[in-house]
Amino acid sequence: MTNSLTSPIRWPAEAVWEALAPALPGFTVEVLPEVDSSNSELMRRFRGSASAQPQPEPLLLVAEQQSAGRGRLGRSWQSRRGDSLTFSLGLCLQPADWAGLSLVVGISLAESLAPLNTGPTRIGLKWPNDLWLCGPASAKDGEGGERKLAGILVETASWEGLRYVVIGVGINIRALELPAPSEATPAMAAIPPGCLQDLHPELDAAATLLRVLPPLVQAVQAFEHFGFAPFQARFAARDVLAGRAVQLSDGTQGTAHGVGENGALLVHTAAGMKEITSSEVSVRPVSATTAAPPC
Repeated sequence: MTNSLTSPIRWPAEAVWEALAPALPGFTVEVLPEVDSSNSELMRRFRGSASAQPQPEPLLLVAEQQSAGRGRLGRSWQSRRGDSLTFSLGLCLQPADWAGLSLVVGISLAESLAPLNTGPTRIGLKWPNDLWLCGPASAKDGEGGERKLAGILVETASWEGLRYVVIGVGINIRALELPAPSEATPAMAAIPPGCLQDLHPELDAAATLLRVLPPLVQAVQAFEHFGFAPFQARFAARDVLAGRAVQLSDGTQGTAHGVGENGALLVHTAAGMKEITSSEVSVRPVSATTAAPPC
């Protein structure tokens, strides 16, 4: 295999621009060899500085490598040039309700990469921002054959009446060896990393970018106009938590019952049904061996 650290990546920047420019006036594409975090960089550009004006125009920033990639709840995201696809899409949006946007992003990515009923290994969605590979268990998988394929980080900022959203995506393209799990990272130990080439050996980072971006923009614009409700059934078809015992970050345990029309996770607890909406709440299966519907 070609060395991913030295071989140039032929990014389809012009093809991406041609596909998206009609829907995103003023759209630009930029590829950086390395940046601390593509989300952080877009936020810095939007806010501007004493010597630079804010930049609210739509922009796709692809980072070949990130030195300080971020996930939800401040977690780090491991990536390496060519082995991962990491990008951030920044644009102004005005939805009536922001709830469910990260779910819509996940739905779009999953549908672009693996339509339903296409094989034994499927892409499932774990509320609120992860994509999992689900299939027959093997020695490298977690119990139940589940592996984390991708993560999503959605952040917003405001300036002079504009609401700017940055949608960050990290997808494992090739197998990535992570440090040995420790007591400080039990959640990472529960779900090992997966990679897209286990499902599509022919896809590299550049081809994956071109495959997922146009449908992603269409989905985000549909969300802006119609909210999450039209996407509810599409999420349910890939929901890896539905029917499973889950535990919230405060220790509360219950059973996941899908998501509502507002994208909230429904969890039946000893105190009754709860709607989980906060992005600061961590939800994980109590046990990977708990029976779950195929995803």
